[in-house]
Amino acid sequence: MSVSVEPDPPSEGSPSEGLSSEGPSSEGPAQPRRLRTVPHPPPAAAISLRDRARGALLGLAVGDALGAPAENMKPSQIRERWGRIEGFVSADPAGTDDTEYAIFSGLLLAEHGAGLTIGHVEKAWHTWIADRDEGPFKGAGFSERGTLENLRRGLAAPISAQHRHAWSDGLAMRAAPFGVYAAGRPAEAARLVSIDGTVSHDGEGIHGGRAVAAGVAAAMVSHNPDAVVQAALSVVPEDSWTGRSLHRAVSTARRARRDPDSTQLSMERAVRKAVVIGGYPWTDLAPEAVGLAFGAFAVARGDFRESVLTAVNMGRDADTTAAVAGALAGALCGESAIPSHWATAIGPVRGSCLPSMAGRHVLDVADRLTPPPPDREGAVA
Repeated sequence: MSVSVEPDPPSEGSPSEGLSSEGPSSEGPAQPRRLRTVPHPPPAAAISLRDRARGALLGLAVGDALGAPAENMKPSQIRERWGRIEGFVSADPAGTDDTEYAIFSGLLLAEHGAGLTIGHVEKAWHTWIADRDEGPFKGAGFSERGTLENLRRGLAAPISAQHRHAWSDGLAMRAAPFGVYAAGRPAEAARLVSIDGTVSHDGEGIHGGRAVAAGVAAAMVSHNPDAVVQAALSVVPEDSWTGRSLHRAVSTARRARRDPDSTQLSMERAVRKAVVIGGYPWTDLAPEAVGLAFGAFAVARGDFRESVLTAVNMGRDADTTAAVAGALAGALCGESAIPSHWATAIGPVRGSCLPSMAGRHVLDVADRLTPPPPDREGAVA
């Protein structure tokens, strides 16, 4: 069943309206979690879909660039080196594979729209990535490298996703364009990102992408961060690792916000403790990264600056968690909510990971994914 998110938030202090899943799967129907809402007044002025789309993808790129220097670090290491990160710590900030793969998927979606197929995705991977002799694809994650190896060996989807890192956050990091395209339709955003992810991911890796795409789709038409969380939970199985991690992170964030003795540091520690598996060496787990990103978004109540900085300062896969938190908050609040000095630092991507994407800008992709404004009679041109 298709799910729509209404732009008006639920009444303050009442339970959120549950968003139903799109239907049964091999793992059984994905039942929505019910989380009590927190008062959150809408902004005084409406935010256009174009402003939200640009906010989502620019927010992703900003979060990616802010988090890149802190990737794979512990919070204690971040504090020892920079104190609390409050802005760019590099003189030449730039995004990573997160931004470049988001552009890749966004362009693919802009070309095929709702008719996107696994065949389209597989062909694009070959044409723009796997069949090009352009170096080691610097900065690519394990899931991307495993996929490239399988495609170059002649394997096809879904077998191409059978590698040791099919559960990584590599799909979650590129999921925001699907939410932009399917604004207000979380189930459709989740369906489309699942098609994209079939080439490179499986299981929890797919669930992570679905949660992010659905959350952005809800944020594109809502003023309430609770609706964003509900949309994400509605498209993943309740008993999945991703579903449990997301729920724990958001519940912990809300409790921490209600604690009068909480500080920014204590809230970050609480969310991190609720999600991170202590001692596990890999930081690109989809359930962990998605949980941390939504936890940061919940701690900040959707505020853009606080969302991305909370994600960055929790460390682990900081570029991806901040990119996801930035996409959610950017879609919710619009491009104008992104600090101008952060926004202007984002230029066309350099192609360090995907040479075929060099010179492209996330804002151009956002504009291609956004429907045209209505004409004078109110009909879509």
